[in-house]
Amino acid sequence: MRALVRKLSFAGICAVVAASLTAPAPANAGGPGWRLTPTGTDARFRGLAAVGRDVAWPAGSGGTVLRTTDGGRSWQDVAPSGAAGLEFRDIEAFDARRAVVLAIGEGDASRVYRTSDGGHTWTLGFQNDDPRAFYDCVTFFDSRHGLAMSDPVDGKFRIISTRDGGRSRRVLPSSGMPPALDGEAGFAASSQCLVSHGSRDVWLATGGGSRARVFHSGDRGRTWTVADTPLPSGPSQGVFAVAFRDSRHGIAVGGDYRPGEFETVDCTPAHTCWAAGEKGRAAHLTLR
Repeated sequence: MRALVRKLSFAGICAVVAASLTAPAPANAGGPGWRLTPTGTDARFRGLAAVGRDVAWPAGSGGTVLRTTDGGRSWQDVAPSGAAGLEFRDIEAFDARRAVVLAIGEGDASRVYRTSDGGHTWTLGFQNDDPRAFYDCVTFFDSRHGLAMSDPVDGKFRIISTRDGGRSRRVLPSSGMPPALDGEAGFAASSQCLVSHGSRDVWLATGGGSRARVFHSGDRGRTWTVADTPLPSGPSQGVFAVAFRDSRHGIAVGGDYRPGEFETVDCTPAHTCWAAGEKGRAAHLTLR
């Protein structure tokens, strides 16, 4: 989203997790608990990729990309060279060495970088050349096939596709995309406004218009349907994030913006969760 919404924090599903992070667990608590892991930076994290118990990649303001391979005991600054002026809002990682990160902004500030060596080197896979576009989120079906979405251009959300892990991308035809509402856009505040499940399903979350909506594609972004949600919608309101456990069952969260210290959460199938947010804060949870 443009203007004010570009500056908003993600405050949907993460708000519940943030509450548990800000309140210390009782001393006699026998269950799992969050463990803060100092990162050595004051960046505002907006993107987070949880790979496993030991590996996570957060990304955020000031062109910051970090990586841990030891469960958060230490963090490496692995940002692309010359990225200090960029705002990273989404990162997708496949393992400890391979990741794709999205920078947002007007025109050529929207970029996608990829690394295959743990962040030692990065390759620019996409740089937006349309001043009307503003890319918000990226998602991957597997390590090769993925999508990124932009706020509406010519009245429709724009989708770009990659088949080679982010090395190259192409704009998909807009004929299968329903028209956007006046003022409708995505929240570039976390990595959950565009999510995928399985090999073909993908969902796009919106706000800003007269209704907060969720778009769905079952063919990797070529054709879409759209459904209204009961969540409020306005300049700072809408669906902030979606999550799906299969092609039919999922949740949409959002509302109105409220600040929080932790802004994004990501969990792995192996019951390990990571959280990241304001002032370089990161936390780690293992469900034993």
